Amino acid sequence: MAERFEIVEKALLKMLEEKKYAGLRDILLVMNPSDIAELFYGLEEQRIPLLFRLLPKNKAAETFVEMEPDAQELLIRSFSDNELKEIVDELYVDDAADLVEEMPANVVKRILRQADPEMRRSINQILRYPENSAGSIMTTEYVTLRPNMTVEEAILRIRRQGVDKETIYTCYVTHDRTLVGLVTVKDLLLAQDDEMRISEIMLTNLISVTTHTDQEEVARMFSKYNFLALPVVDGENRMVGIVTFDDAMDVIEEEATEDMEIMGGMLPSEKTYLKSSAFELFKNRIPWLMLLMVSATFTGLIITAFEGALAAQVALTAFIPMLMGTGGNSGSQSSVTVIRALSLDELEAGDVLQVLWKELRTAILCGMALAVVCFAKIWLVDRMLFGNSDVTLMVDLVVCLALAVTVVVAKIVGCLLPIGAKVLKLDPAVMASPFITTIVDALSLLVYFLFAKSLLGV
Repeated sequence: MAERFEIVEKALLKMLEEKKYAGLRDILLVMNPSDIAELFYGLEEQRIPLLFRLLPKNKAAETFVEMEPDAQELLIRSFSDNELKEIVDELYVDDAADLVEEMPANVVKRILRQADPEMRRSINQILRYPENSAGSIMTTEYVTLRPNMTVEEAILRIRRQGVDKETIYTCYVTHDRTLVGLVTVKDLLLAQDDEMRISEIMLTNLISVTTHTDQEEVARMFSKYNFLALPVVDGENRMVGIVTFDDAMDVIEEEATEDMEIMGGMLPSEKTYLKSSAFELFKNRIPWLMLLMVSATFTGLIITAFEGALAAQVALTAFIPMLMGTGGNSGSQSSVTVIRALSLDELEAGDVLQVLWKELRTAILCGMALAVVCFAKIWLVDRMLFGNSDVTLMVDLVVCLALAVTVVVAKIVGCLLPIGAKVLKLDPAVMASPFITTIVDALSLLVYFLFAKSLLGV
């Protein structure tokens, strides 16, 4: 699919260079707006307005929504007032609100000047809600019906109003703006009698969210219930908007990207990788790197404290990287598993004892298995194959016991820290691999040297 699009893209760009605008327009008419938006990515700036003006009004608005903010700003600056008004008039309210949030202040003023009063009111209403809330991602364009309407009247109302609505499949039944039920177009079309009242066929057991519900929770509800749209109400159950599945998918992608960046030891970025400058990447990465570098000081202090033990048993030094690496990997496994379960609402903070018991048993099994393999490896490879006489039976035993205990400690730390973050109202992803590894490195060394001191007397 990607190869086919690349071939089409090259052909279209060649037609643009050769000024074959009529043929280019015909091809663009049958393309998906998302694919058209990809054509603008990397296109020379002077050609972006030219290609965009080949699109008919409806498709131009749909394509505009899918474009990168930089390309959107470039187009807005090149538009006449009439061209800008045509685009704004075709945008759904939630897309217009997203556009206003992305653009500089001078561009925003121009956009709002071209929007009609109702559109401006709706945009301002959405922008008043907290960031990352249901209110901030909803649209106010939806179909409402009254309970006393007949099926025939409802279908007629959908035909009249549906053109400007983001979705018409799900229609919401309200009484004095209070949400009382919903019906689908399927329910209306399959109704046995056109004179049936909406109140007779509507679904009253509704699932809705409030304007202040976190967008991540909204996205999870779409995943759980397979909604196409989700009603948004205020504190008095009055209908104020809907969240559609495409907005929920955007939230899922945004939140997943943010969690991955945090788990990788970076601050979240609002731009794509290629759009981010080297300095922006530096600003996102350096705080965590500095924190982890400073925290690694504890590892150095532990090594310094047991410097005499290392001098007495030089063979112990060779196994430090293996212990630290295995401990970090073990902790990361537990933390990633628990973080994912917390993000999907499979776990709550109250499940901490059940999680601890499960991870403890898992850690003991993993520790025993790794210790047995490690014992055989050290004796057969380091002692017999490489002929290292410093690797005695007691050294082998110290390493394997330390390894087993380190795995247990690492997995317990790895499962408890994300739950602790959840209790403190922090993002559990903060307690991911880099942070866990730094803590476990220090603990594994401490365990290692304590075993060495006890069993080897160093």
